[in-house]
Amino acid sequence: MTETRTSPTSATTGVPFSFELYPPKTDAAATALHTTIDHLAAAGPEFLSVTYGANGSSRTSSLDLLRYILAHTDVDPMAHLTCVGSSHAEASVLIREFLDVGIRSFLALRGDPPQGAVEGESFLGDLHSAAELVQLIHGVQTERVPYRETVIPGLPDARSVKTEPVKVRIAVAAFPNGHPRSRSTTQDIDTLLAKQAAGANLAITQLFFHADDFLCFSQRARQAGVEFPILPGIMPVTSPGRLRRILELSGEPLPSELSISLEVEPTIEGQREIGIEHAARLAADVLAGGAPGVHLYAFNQHETVLEVLRRCGALPTATSHRSPASIHPAAHSAAHNVRESA
Repeated sequence: MTETRTSPTSATTGVPFSFELYPPKTDAAATALHTTIDHLAAAGPEFLSVTYGANGSSRTSSLDLLRYILAHTDVDPMAHLTCVGSSHAEASVLIREFLDVGIRSFLALRGDPPQGAVEGESFLGDLHSAAELVQLIHGVQTERVPYRETVIPGLPDARSVKTEPVKVRIAVAAFPNGHPRSRSTTQDIDTLLAKQAAGANLAITQLFFHADDFLCFSQRARQAGVEFPILPGIMPVTSPGRLRRILELSGEPLPSELSISLEVEPTIEGQREIGIEHAARLAADVLAGGAPGVHLYAFNQHETVLEVLRRCGALPTATSHRSPASIHPAAHSAAHNVRESA
């Protein structure tokens, strides 16, 4: 039987968008997530990213989810990788495993300590920064596929060999309001420049709650020499409990207006409406300010993030045709996850 694939729609508003998912913990959750992926894929995202637990705690389930995206959709799957707990050799084996199944996009993260661990360098393993991980991904891919072959027209049995390796997309984290361990905003920009020098070609930001946080950071990065696209990471916050948890994990300052609105709203549906409207307004504002697209943290559900896209004008419609400047590095010219660090 031929495998059925869900293709992204070709009709869009021209605004690139993407989503983050995390591996399911039960078979029932996996089945529900497959349905969610099908809905998200039908909207036409640039990629679907899949998180990866500290010390490889979700290695098998992450890879299974990435394989599902490859087999059932035409969307590019993005694998998260961290420096936590891996030797250089172990990280190389994992990268090759992802590449061998067809993954060509990665989010390279330094990573946070595993639960219960004491903060310090010892939890990292051989790789001590996202920049080192970026270099390793490029190195493994170059070693694995050192050149590109193409068919010569008129000579089907002949091949033309180009020496440059097949490119991979490697995203990194960016922090509009500063990394919790950074000493200054200058250090955050310098870290992003180091990731660019290592070969990163896309950034996805940590959460923020005001458009100016992203737009000012993006402007400073550009002025400092950061050339790759910087995607704003946006999460619809649909309950007071979720907001508290996000702030605890990310270290972001309390967004007082959003917090008060969620606390005084008595109904679950009302809180969801507040979260959707805030996220949609935030997405619209950063897009109007020049953001190259939006990246939405989906919490493994599709209805909320798709509604955010509809309200900010980014969701494909039957009457518009997609012709965006892709955020894929090959098409770009100089123009986190709350759980994971740089």
